[in-house]
Amino acid sequence: MASYDIDLLQLAGARVEAPAGCGKTHLLTDGLTRHGQEKPILLLTHTNAGVAALRKRLTHARVDPKRYRLGTIDGWAMRLISSFPLRAGHNPAILSAQRPDYSAIRDAAVRLLLGGNVGDVIAASYARLWVDEYQDCSIRQHAIIQAASAFLPSCVVGDPLQAIFGFGNDPLASWPDAVAMHFPDVHRLDRPWRWINAGAEALGHWLLDARQLLLAGRPVDLANAPPAAVQWVQLDGTGGDHGRLLQAAGTAAPQRDGTVLVIGHSTSPPTQQRMASQIPGAVTVEAVDLRDLVDFAAGLDLRAVDALHRLVEFAARLMTGVGPATFLQRIEILQRGTGRREASDAEAAALVFLAERSFGSAGALIESLTRQAGTRVYRPIVLRACLNALHTAAVGGGPTFHETAIRIREQGRMLDRGLPRRAVGSTLLLKGLEAHVAVVLDADNLNSANLYVAMTRGSMRLVICSRTQQLVARP
Repeated sequence: MASYDIDLLQLAGARVEAPAGCGKTHLLTDGLTRHGQEKPILLLTHTNAGVAALRKRLTHARVDPKRYRLGTIDGWAMRLISSFPLRAGHNPAILSAQRPDYSAIRDAAVRLLLGGNVGDVIAASYARLWVDEYQDCSIRQHAIIQAASAFLPSCVVGDPLQAIFGFGNDPLASWPDAVAMHFPDVHRLDRPWRWINAGAEALGHWLLDARQLLLAGRPVDLANAPPAAVQWVQLDGTGGDHGRLLQAAGTAAPQRDGTVLVIGHSTSPPTQQRMASQIPGAVTVEAVDLRDLVDFAAGLDLRAVDALHRLVEFAARLMTGVGPATFLQRIEILQRGTGRREASDAEAAALVFLAERSFGSAGALIESLTRQAGTRVYRPIVLRACLNALHTAAVGGGPTFHETAIRIREQGRMLDRGLPRRAVGSTLLLKGLEAHVAVVLDADNLNSANLYVAMTRGSMRLVICSRTQQLVARP
């Protein structure tokens, strides 16, 4: 069924296959706008960031919040079993733990739903159940939706070629087997609206053709791409590749306020960070776990001999121009009183920290480092979170620096982060984002799903770096 024929309000037991940029969010928004029943539609997705992005789109479209209840699958499962703890047969500790056991939570929700005792409550609470990004459903999450669909007309929306997430001991549900078996009525979106709206329709249709090739396990030939929209940067495996990658990553946006996404390999955040540090104006897109900050906060002992070293080293991982070895050597000279030059603001802040050993002076030092000549912050999200945590810890009598860093991280999971002009990240971090230009740095080493996600991030132009024009997705 073509995209213009699909009406989610008329579907039950159905799945909608939605290639990137083909109007999936508009389909959901349109259905919610036209929903006129008293009961809201339950709209679920996977991450808090995804919830924030959907809420932003729905608010922009002026959809009445009374028409829907929006949340994550796991969040809804947690609320469900906490409302019926005895029937769910769960241990309350799994909900209050600092790191909840999501597998146990999902299993408890499935038991509760399959028991049939809450069916009337669910049917009385919601009109329908829609699930977005269904390709990211784990086996247990799919079991939750499958059980809930016994009580509500249900429809799932997603794209099996964008399934790039994993859940450890709870792997993704198979789209052709588990998903298709329970939601057999299939509909497909087929118009590349992202590219049509950007005036690059030929690129959109070529990407749809590339999607079919990738699904079939066949190579994608860049020689057949629209030349005005797709640029191939040939790599040869020599030392000169780094310069070619930097030049590609610096590709200009087609308009003054345009955006560029630079996509590196998912398994190497340090490589992405180094790339961002070397590209003028680039910043990194950070993982929501903010692992670097949380680990730093856990290990920082203000009274330790290496405290200053830890602070400066951490700052050097967020901004250019710090030079920890030279900076620390200069501090030693100033401490001995043998320096010929007067201390800079940053050096003076380091001396204050050594004298006070406080979170306040630690934050002042990092702030002073950002103001040095030649310094550019390329990890602003981590920097802001770190400074906020240090300032909060400096008040005293409240949570520790580590506890504050964790709290800030959890608050950040709920936010829809804005897109900088030039962002560097991986497919895992950039999935769902859209820019005018996408630059794929590691095309030879991506599997079909990651390659497709990477290629579809740019609405007007695509730059692909690879050894050959024949892109063969890795297994």
